[in-house]
Amino acid sequence: MSTTASPEELRSLFLFEDLDDQKLEWLSACGTVAEVPADGVICAQGDPAEFLYVLLDGEMVMSQQVRDHSVETSRTSRPGTYGGAVQAYLDDQIEQKYQHTLRATRPSRVFVLPARKFSKAVRKWFPMATHLLAGIFFGMTNLRRAVDQRERLTALGTITAGLTHELNNPAAAAARASAELGDRLVAAQKTLADLAAQGADCTRLAALVALRPTLPAAPSGRRSPLEVSDAEDELGDWLDEHGVADAWDLAPGLVSAGIGVEQAEEVAQAAGEHLPSAIRWLAEVMEVGQLQAEISEAMDRITALLDSARQYSQLDRAAYQRVDLRELLDSTLTMLKRKFGPGVAVKTVYDESLPPVPVYAAELNQVWTNLIVNALYAMDGQGTLTIRTARVNDQAMVEIADTGCGIPEENIDRIFTPFFTTKPVGQGTGLGLDISWRIVADRHGGDIKVESLPGDTRFQVLLPLAEATRDGD
Repeated sequence: MSTTASPEELRSLFLFEDLDDQKLEWLSACGTVAEVPADGVICAQGDPAEFLYVLLDGEMVMSQQVRDHSVETSRTSRPGTYGGAVQAYLDDQIEQKYQHTLRATRPSRVFVLPARKFSKAVRKWFPMATHLLAGIFFGMTNLRRAVDQRERLTALGTITAGLTHELNNPAAAAARASAELGDRLVAAQKTLADLAAQGADCTRLAALVALRPTLPAAPSGRRSPLEVSDAEDELGDWLDEHGVADAWDLAPGLVSAGIGVEQAEEVAQAAGEHLPSAIRWLAEVMEVGQLQAEISEAMDRITALLDSARQYSQLDRAAYQRVDLRELLDSTLTMLKRKFGPGVAVKTVYDESLPPVPVYAAELNQVWTNLIVNALYAMDGQGTLTIRTARVNDQAMVEIADTGCGIPEENIDRIFTPFFTTKPVGQGTGLGLDISWRIVADRHGGDIKVESLPGDTRFQVLLPLAEATRDGD
């Protein structure tokens, strides 16, 4: 049964303590007191926001529903704590629905004030404050939307610049090798024609051409610089003794291609008196093979980079599905490679038993980007970045740790606050961690925890392993 709260009881609440007698009497007359049993729902997220609720005694918890996961945001037994239609003063300027769920954790008494009456009272009693609050609400909403978009574009620009830089090296290598390949092919054909002109019969030419595939395409095993130098000297001496012109110019290229004295003797047996021209033809053909290998290696590198870019952007995947977190993390590291200076070491420790996780992959890649870029900034070019995955109960955990300067203790509770940043003006918007928090908590029903000491800062992203039942994206 509903009752009313006396003006004296309302004055004892911090929310109403500065109101005069007339206002308190009005509140007492317009509101009621509801008795809520333990585990009773006071208001439910998404329902029309029709009442403001103020705790008189007992305890209540505030939670938000995120993809069928209930995320507790606060729990309190302090009289005067409020919830429900807290933005009723904006009237129809916004859709008036409860943004959270209030639930009593033990038998409680709650003062209930109709939203329309609360709205009129606030606008009448505090007109300037109402305008200021409305301005702050819409201003912050618009600013967050604009800066959020700018942050995404900035991140995209950073990734694009990094990808362009990474693609430039293999593309340039492939272009150089391709240009040289044409010249070497022409030279090899000319030398083969010279062999025929010198009187090498079809049997000799066929033997040489058949010999080429049997020769090694590269040196067997890894050799030290001293071993390479000795091999070049040995082959150079052999060629010089057999009357091969420019023996010392040809030897290094042949050795790098895997040719030694043993292989040179096989060529001599096939070529007979035409050995000098045959060795020159072999050197040119071996160089053609090396150039082809360089082009193949460069194209493999380009393909790998494009695969990483596709993985990072998730352009070819559904918006929400199970993915391997290692793939997401590796693609982000590839995209950010240009930002890693020579003084930064990257260490990955992945839990091989961690199953695929249901996520919005492209959005999570933005979280990894924000956390890694912050870690690099904190290390200032020197340190170790460690990325670890593990299973924590029914959640997947991704830990991004750095050995940077750390976060001051007084700032730990503020780092996820919108627009809070410790970076100099112009270098940070203060929305990177706020965006990351909203992606992890609001979109995935997860959590982000942080522990920080100088030389050891750890951000832990927790994501549910169970896929929520969804009505659609």
